[in-house]
Amino acid sequence: MPYPLALLFIFSIVFAVAGFVYFYRAYRRRRLLKTLENRPFDPQWRRWLEKTVHYPHLDPAQKEAVERSILKFVWTRDFAGIGIEVTEEMKVVVAFYACLIVLDKKAFCYEAVDTVMLYARDFAAHQHHESGGIVTEGVFDLDGQADPSTVVLSWHDARHEATHHGRDNVIVHEFAHQLDFADGVPDGIPPLPKSFHERWKHVLEADFHALQEAYLHEHDPGKYRLLGDYAATDETEFFAVASERFFMRPHALKTHFPELFNLMREFYGVDPRGWDPE
Repeated sequence: MPYPLALLFIFSIVFAVAGFVYFYRAYRRRRLLKTLENRPFDPQWRRWLEKTVHYPHLDPAQKEAVERSILKFVWTRDFAGIGIEVTEEMKVVVAFYACLIVLDKKAFCYEAVDTVMLYARDFAAHQHHESGGIVTEGVFDLDGQADPSTVVLSWHDARHEATHHGRDNVIVHEFAHQLDFADGVPDGIPPLPKSFHERWKHVLEADFHALQEAYLHEHDPGKYRLLGDYAATDETEFFAVASERFFMRPHALKTHFPELFNLMREFYGVDPRGWDPE
């Protein structure tokens, strides 16, 4: 067989196999999702959720919706432990907060996220940030990290923040990054309708730059203490931190940053003040 024809034959076989694998996986996924629609929710899973800050305050319809989402999330992602054995409780708690923040976004299901990695505690990782011409780079101890396909979490921090009322929630933070990644540009602006984009950019940029000024010049940060200095890292971290405060301290966010709160409420499609034990 002439070389060009042999090469064409080999490529045809490779493409045919790749196509078969792709469609077979898609078929299996559709079957799995169909099966999960009628799968009963494990009562033990519900008992773990009852220990979280938010689940007990959801209404019955919201509980049913988030439980359906949790089943899909747990059964369609890989969970990997680094120096720790991953348990069902870990999967359920992580899935709950990942699904809670998109409770009103039926069409969004973190399609790009295929892996959740869990460490027992904080882990060392390289970070690179650029904002306003200032570059911050180095190895830091982190409780969470995300890229478009993977979320990495410290289980110690994730579990504590999921079950104790405070201002932080690393699961919310890292999955807010996934929302930011969804349009391909991690810039603190998730996919938005055109009519919403300018309002979002105006309010977030104004609060972000005021926060930077407060911490950069060592002023008393005042109301910006609610957001904290990590939110001043760059616009991407500002959005993730603001999302944490929206879900964990909604009353305080509404009081001190009413425009920011209203934007978050419009974007997420929920008002978490009814879930807040504050």
